[in-house]
Amino acid sequence: MVSQPKIATQHEIIYPDSDGKPMAENTIQFRWIMTIYHNLAWLFALQADVFVAGDLLWYPVEGNNKIRQAPDVMVVFGVEKGDRGSYQQWKEKAIAPQVVLEILSPGNRPGELTRKLLFYEHYGVEEYYIYDPENNDLSGCIRSGDRLAMIEEMQNWVSPRLQVRFELSEETLTLYNPQGQPFSSPLEIEQQLQQERSRAEQERSRAEQVTAELEEERRKTKRLEMLLREAGIDGDRL
Repeated sequence: MVSQPKIATQHEIIYPDSDGKPMAENTIQFRWIMTIYHNLAWLFALQADVFVAGDLLWYPVEGNNKIRQAPDVMVVFGVEKGDRGSYQQWKEKAIAPQVVLEILSPGNRPGELTRKLLFYEHYGVEEYYIYDPENNDLSGCIRSGDRLAMIEEMQNWVSPRLQVRFELSEETLTLYNPQGQPFSSPLEIEQQLQQERSRAEQERSRAEQVTAELEEERRKTKRLEMLLREAGIDGDRL
């Protein structure tokens, strides 16, 4: 009996890992994305069920690879850390990213921003923050029922999910972690680590020098005691 080939009744749907768009349009936007991503990743590094991603395609609907968005940075509470080619929500306990942060570039259009807002509103984002570094403008939305409502006052706003504070000065935006420390760029973090390593090396060198000096003093003391004994003098009586 000749076996018949299996006829596929449904085409496998591919969910691409890339939308063909660049992560950032300029160095400023890239620097901001990387700074926010790395600081949030460090902030939740010890929490196994918090996933932080940058420029990762999010597919909220199984069976439809056209419905997708790639937030500059997104944070998902309740799913495990790990590498992913894309965030396919039905494989992630059906949990939508709760926090999304976007950094605007000159190429962003009002229509695109509106589509993003409607997408995030429809698919369950709880907090949505937008920063325009060129104009130093910050805005945010927070979920109220089935809508994302505009946050009226963003100055010193603290994210309910992240516990990160937003401070907008005349020059720039600064984000502060729950310990009150400002976010630093990866370059600044590396410079700080180098300074800490340099200080640690200096402390180690000083400790070694003190140890060597003490050892030299002990050696001299033992030598003196030996000479005194050879001379028949009891050093304890001196």
